[in-house]
Amino acid sequence: MLKGDFMNGQYNRIFGTIGKRVFAILILCSFAIVSDLQAASVSFLIDDKSPQAEFAAEDIQEALRAMGHNVRQLRLTQLSRITDGERIVLSLSSSEDIIHAMQSEGAKPPGTLKSEGYSIRRSSNAGRTAYWVVGADAGGVMYGGLELAEVIRVNGLDGIKDVDHNPYMAMRGTKFNIPLDARTPSYTDVCDAAQNNIAEMWSFEFWKDYIDNLARYRYNYISLWSLHPFPSLVKVPDYPDVALDDVKRSTVQWKEYYSGNGIGFDDPEILNNLETLKKITIDEKIAFWRKVMRYAKGRNIEFYFVTWNIFNNGTYGKYGITDDIDNATTIDYFRKSVKQMFLTYPDLAGIGLTTGENMPKATFQQKEDWAFKTYAQGVLDAAEAQPGRKFTFIHRQHQTGAKDIARKFKPLIDHKDIEFIFSFKYAKAHVYSSTTQPYHPGFVKDIQSEGNLKTIWTLRNDDVYHFRWGAPDFVREFIKNIPYDVSRGFYLGSDQYIWGREFMSTEPETPRQIEIVKHWYHWMIWGRLGYDPDLGNERFIDIIQQRFPAISGRDLFTAWQQASMVYPMTTGFHWGSLDFQWYIEACKSRPGPAQTPSGFHDVNRFITLGPHGGTGNVSIPDYVKAVTEAKPLSGTTPIEVSNRIHSHADKSLAILDGFNHDGDKELRLTLGDIRAMAYMGKYYAHKIRGATELALFRETRKKEHQNAAIKELTSAAKFWRMYTSTALSQYKNPLWTNRVGYCDWQALSKEVLNDIKIAGGVPKVESD
Repeated sequence: MLKGDFMNGQYNRIFGTIGKRVFAILILCSFAIVSDLQAASVSFLIDDKSPQAEFAAEDIQEALRAMGHNVRQLRLTQLSRITDGERIVLSLSSSEDIIHAMQSEGAKPPGTLKSEGYSIRRSSNAGRTAYWVVGADAGGVMYGGLELAEVIRVNGLDGIKDVDHNPYMAMRGTKFNIPLDARTPSYTDVCDAAQNNIAEMWSFEFWKDYIDNLARYRYNYISLWSLHPFPSLVKVPDYPDVALDDVKRSTVQWKEYYSGNGIGFDDPEILNNLETLKKITIDEKIAFWRKVMRYAKGRNIEFYFVTWNIFNNGTYGKYGITDDIDNATTIDYFRKSVKQMFLTYPDLAGIGLTTGENMPKATFQQKEDWAFKTYAQGVLDAAEAQPGRKFTFIHRQHQTGAKDIARKFKPLIDHKDIEFIFSFKYAKAHVYSSTTQPYHPGFVKDIQSEGNLKTIWTLRNDDVYHFRWGAPDFVREFIKNIPYDVSRGFYLGSDQYIWGREFMSTEPETPRQIEIVKHWYHWMIWGRLGYDPDLGNERFIDIIQQRFPAISGRDLFTAWQQASMVYPMTTGFHWGSLDFQWYIEACKSRPGPAQTPSGFHDVNRFITLGPHGGTGNVSIPDYVKAVTEAKPLSGTTPIEVSNRIHSHADKSLAILDGFNHDGDKELRLTLGDIRAMAYMGKYYAHKIRGATELALFRETRKKEHQNAAIKELTSAAKFWRMYTSTALSQYKNPLWTNRVGYCDWQALSKEVLNDIKIAGGVPKVESD
């Protein structure tokens, strides 16, 4: 039997407090092993009322088994089965008894914890070594347990140290433009990523995988974005015929480009060519989403729905519903839909909206009047119907004014059960541009002046779709530069891509991986550093090493980060702020911003398009002017930018050349992605230098500048060929996107060669 006060009398008092206290705890106790040759036995005592603790315990058990330990799981009532020589893990609600027990075993008390925070303690007493995880709440228990599991995986039990962690950003979420149905589309439906994922949105296995991984990455909410989701989700009183059965997709011959404002996604040719992907009633749909939200809650993840307005997709004009801002029936329908969302889904945390996308010629006041009569009143109605329930209301600042919003929505701001949060597009469409962003100061000043209001930041990744990206140093600095005092958190996602199940791999898994598993490192970096931006690179190196034991984790970390820096270095210099203005992986935008028929950004556009305002980069025209007029220049010159991109790419490639994947498929594909990013960097480094030399030639007429331009652009073409050849070995081509159309690496090769002709040279590199 176990000895001591903690192991005897304290237990009865401790177990009697389960479920009655604020804290939650996981405890791992380690005892002496009889023989070095005998594997340690580990027993878990789990509070089965906490799915969050259960989830973390599963990861701990898996980690222990991987280290060679024998593991069994017990319930608290099975304590008597524990014998000497075993390690113990238990989860229970904290009490003064637990704190006393920790101290009696020699452990320091937990630190000051806030929601989702945890303390890990290690103690030794009478030959026993105990490991304690104390959480502020169920979320803190889960995160502490996941941390414990990770430490065991990468460093073993000896790696467990005393730590105190509280979340840096309270809200860490994903932006998911959800393709529910052709009749209730998202902003992103007219693209390959959406069309390949409509059915997945109605698969519980997809959401289970998605939610479990987000929890491990430390995200705590999912925001689902739609033009008009209500017909696919609820039955609205007084408008019963609006609710839609089944899940449908259009078989239309899609055009390359559709409206950037989401208008026309319900055109007759789209809706007249529907196929049924899933037979399901509206009642079954409601049951499905209740199940998904309930499961997410057990992983400390909440759901929000966010809409663009005014869209009435799926209503088909029934009851006289239109997108007219003055239509009283539309206003009533929206108000009742919002209320019904909360009444239908008890685990729905909140709702959000954008005004402006389809409110032509409306003033700020008209927009906000409509938003208040519909969304705000709907939330107030729900709050009246369910007193005591907590609601979150998110209002994007986009296309309207923060002060106008704050004053109009004061009844929500003042409501005791409603949290009102702004949302702001922090880095426009390109989070991978600069760690310093210049767009928010006026917005921050406005919301602070209206009562010290808070915001969540939109972090748009319309940059990285194909390749496995990973640069912790960039993300850490980016997050620390976000204004903290006004922040509730952030959500990361895209408007040009659906992060559902991958569909482009030439060597797919069965079933195909979900995107956030394929891009595990990318998504983990943002979630983990959003929770704790002081998490050091050594942990990321250890994680990489554990995942890919055949090669040096430190070297792979370095190669990965160096290649990934190609994105912000390039886009920070060549700045098309919105998604339709620039997509780096194809060197493309829509034709208008590119000033070319194909949308390809040729060498001329690299001369004329200026840099991001937060980088300190100098534009090519300003550089040429300074050089030719012999004037001093402040900032990073185009030549220096080119050299820096070369340096990142060269360091990565030098390391990659020393690796052998040794048959590990994931490692092979990861190395291929890193190589592709590095080659892409070499392409842009040569192109930026070539554009600079061409601009100098045009100003000075000196032949050496023209020769240098031709040489650089020829080298760029060579690396484009290497880039696309590497990418094509792993991905299908072309990719149809909703913002920049078809991204066809092979077709664009001709445009790459044409840059040489623009400079006055003759291409010497054959296209594929």
